[in-house]
Amino acid sequence: MTKKLRVAAYARVSTDKDDQANSLDNQRTYFSKYITQHEGWQLVNVFYDEGISGTQTKKRKGFMEMIAEAESGEIDLIITKEVSRFARNTVDTLSYTRELKKFGVGVIFTLDNIDTRQSDGEFRLTIMASIAQEESRKTSERVKWGQRRQMEKGVVFGRDLLGYTVKDGKLYINEEEAEIVRTIFHKYTNEGKGTHVIARELQEEGMRPKRIALWSNVVILRALKNEKYVGDLMQKKTITPDYLTHKKKYNRGEENMVYIKEHHEPIISRDLWERTQEELLRRSPSEKQKSKYSNRYWCSGKLFCAECGRRYISRIRKRKDGSASKTWRCIAAAQYGRKKQDADGEEIGCDNTSVNEESLKTCMNYCISLIQSERESLKKEILEEINYIRKKQDQTLDVKKLEKQIDQIALKKTKAIDLMLGGIISKEDLQSQTEWYNEKLEHLNKELADAKCREKLDNSQTDIMEQYIKALDDIMDIHGDNELIYKEVLERIDLHKGNILDIWLKEIPVGIRLKIKTSGKKASYKTEILETTFIEK
Repeated sequence: MTKKLRVAAYARVSTDKDDQANSLDNQRTYFSKYITQHEGWQLVNVFYDEGISGTQTKKRKGFMEMIAEAESGEIDLIITKEVSRFARNTVDTLSYTRELKKFGVGVIFTLDNIDTRQSDGEFRLTIMASIAQEESRKTSERVKWGQRRQMEKGVVFGRDLLGYTVKDGKLYINEEEAEIVRTIFHKYTNEGKGTHVIARELQEEGMRPKRIALWSNVVILRALKNEKYVGDLMQKKTITPDYLTHKKKYNRGEENMVYIKEHHEPIISRDLWERTQEELLRRSPSEKQKSKYSNRYWCSGKLFCAECGRRYISRIRKRKDGSASKTWRCIAAAQYGRKKQDADGEEIGCDNTSVNEESLKTCMNYCISLIQSERESLKKEILEEINYIRKKQDQTLDVKKLEKQIDQIALKKTKAIDLMLGGIISKEDLQSQTEWYNEKLEHLNKELADAKCREKLDNSQTDIMEQYIKALDDIMDIHGDNELIYKEVLERIDLHKGNILDIWLKEIPVGIRLKIKTSGKKASYKTEILETTFIEK
């Protein structure tokens, strides 16, 4: 008996449509009938996705499961109704059908009458996929145009926010949350408090933000700048420039925003809103200050608390003699103090200690000097690892040898067919011989795939090791205490309790754990390195 073709079907249905022709049950029935009409076919599965755009295959779970099963040899043929159901992106359509073809899997588009196994299949598929993609673009343009007209009429697009509920395109005040909004504006504008202080006080008072666990200065700032609280409505703050990827981005002038004044019932007065915007402008740093800030702190964004995982932020205090003292502190400790529970039982704060700026510089200088002194021994270890990898590669199956064996068996298969046609062997002998060749080819192809994967991995490891050696040589050229150099070579620092720091330098295969001790007055800190340990990345 001839082995039956294992056939899978793919359907994509839109959950927001009631059209029975597009329903999942209808398509399952359709595919079952279609497959049973063909002798030698058997239905493996009907894969499907609901309410997912056809322009992005990566987000379609059913589609990706089908591709994975096809590539693992569990499917011989895929049936789908039309190109637009398979994908509306021409590149994806062609790349996936070509990839499937490599594994011997064809795709039939029943309504478009296209079979990728045929010689003209790809040419016809390209035309139909391009038409489907163009239709998707036109649909996107029509939807955008319709949404904009609705926005201009005052229809609200979006979800609930702190203080408001969105229902049927309108904003309704949530009085319980609106009181929190009024508190934020009052504390900032009337009481003159900072955003960090407001965040801490709201948390301690048991007031909760929307959809997140904790308040932060960023959340407070967004609330203070949100025009909805004064009754105005601005839409198109974010846009989707690419209808294929559907990725949103902030609207930086690419499209005109839709602004409607006095659109809905406000939570705060116009006077308080205007005074708040003036206060935000007054407190915001100038472009010169921002540039100075970002250039000044060599370790900004690279210090992390090993206890709670949050970032460390800088704190600058003026001494009595007029000089400045800079320390770094966990942001959770800076906002909420020591570790504790708030009114709702949520854990806030952090017990980790702060670290002085000068101590960090001392540790960086020490680590660079240590790497310089240990350079030769580290290079020796890396070279030994590279030699081990290359030796292991020589001992494994050779890729070219496997490819040659596969070609030889494929040639024997062809010759066996010629022998059958010449009457030297029977059809039964040919079938038996072909099955043996197929099993052998399957085994060799698996070995080849494994060998290629190992080869790729080993080559990648070797490249990384060689980068390590180059990085070690580059560090030899570093001399003296220089913040610009520290910024360039530092990857990150993890700070533990008990004055323990894990320092990770870029492209260096190990980290350095330091236990330090600080002494002296704030005006003249001294840092002593007590213990040093190399740790693996």
